[in-house]
Amino acid sequence: MLLQDILAAKRDGQALSSEAIRQFVMAIADDSAGQEQIGAFAMATYLNGMTLDETVALTEATRDSGSVLDYRQLDLPGPILDKHSTGGVGDPVSLILGPWLAACGAHVPMISGRGLGHTGGTLDKLEAIAGYDVTPRRTTFERLLKDVGVAIVGQSGDLAPADKRLYAVRDVTATVASLPLIVASILGKKLAENLDALVMDVKIGNGAFMANDDETRTLAATIADVARRAGTPTTAVLSDMNQTLAESAGNAIEVRECLAIMRGEQRDSRLLTLTRRLAVEALLAGRLATSKEDAERQLEARLASGDVAERFERMVAGLGGPTDLLENAGALPAPAPVIQDVLAEHPGRVARQDVKALGMAVVELGGGRRRAGDAIDHRVGLDAIAAIGQTVDRHTPLARIHAASQADADRLAARVREAFTLGDEGTPPPLVHETLCDPSITGETP
Repeated sequence: MLLQDILAAKRDGQALSSEAIRQFVMAIADDSAGQEQIGAFAMATYLNGMTLDETVALTEATRDSGSVLDYRQLDLPGPILDKHSTGGVGDPVSLILGPWLAACGAHVPMISGRGLGHTGGTLDKLEAIAGYDVTPRRTTFERLLKDVGVAIVGQSGDLAPADKRLYAVRDVTATVASLPLIVASILGKKLAENLDALVMDVKIGNGAFMANDDETRTLAATIADVARRAGTPTTAVLSDMNQTLAESAGNAIEVRECLAIMRGEQRDSRLLTLTRRLAVEALLAGRLATSKEDAERQLEARLASGDVAERFERMVAGLGGPTDLLENAGALPAPAPVIQDVLAEHPGRVARQDVKALGMAVVELGGGRRRAGDAIDHRVGLDAIAAIGQTVDRHTPLARIHAASQADADRLAARVREAFTLGDEGTPPPLVHETLCDPSITGETP
């Protein structure tokens, strides 16, 4: 078919065949489709949608538009597992989850991304560690995957290249918020990792990628269904983003909180609770545990033994970071020069957080990007963020700003204060709203 014929069919609301979709995606990958044709495809898909079969075909074609990782020569003894998040604020789950799964016998080839809008990025957090290389040679990546069990790195140019070109066009044509295009973008890259199972952490709430909860639930269900049909058992967990997950938001600050958890210094937190929940789902999906209770026992034993922290340290060293991360205070940037409490105007109980506003405050401090090429100040951000239901007063702040200057701290204090609503009562939302499990994992009939 001519590309024009494919575009005309989608423009007119017709369902495209798998062959037509694959042809168009491969034309995106090899640059034979022009920018205007890619834009027309994105807009036609945005306006007319896609059937589930079309979305599966688009996902598989995106996956196959470049290299699909092959581990056969590595002779790995355990399953290949990974997790992906739709993005949140104060959400460094990957830093703990990857080495935790590796400590339980999995191999985790975690291809991660950078911050987008108000949400933080795993690569940005890891680059706060001196020397950490997010784009290693393939041989380094494979060695870590085999010897340490985990490698958290960035996307290489030959992994799902069609997605990179299509996303760039979507970003400037107001078609980012298309469900089929979102699903194919997320899964095209993840399924190119050639996984045995995937856990999707789909954020729901006012700080989520999609602010509409019903649309978020539809996204989670579609991701799980499409991934299963594309051959990768996937569990989708809808986790709460009506408040920050960690007690901090900001690159180096979040890394410090993760290190405290992995060293066993912080055992009671939403971050640890959700990470454990996602790890349980991954171990069950990878057949490394026979029940949730078995998975929880394994996870607690590995965390208490120090194996999780050790694997994280070995991964960091293998990717160019210090060999003594756990004891080396200089591995992370020195604290920001200005650290300032943000106090409430009157005592009360936190009833609501505007999570998106808190994320944008971190961006305004320099901890995120307004434009793609912006440099990041890894020192800045927030910590001691008051949780929903917590009482605040002149001794207990709403949050603490870490800023590069006093002017920045003063400028952002009001914005951070306005992100919190106080009341007489505050009931924390559930940490996990819903779990959608692949029938092949539970043994049920699809």
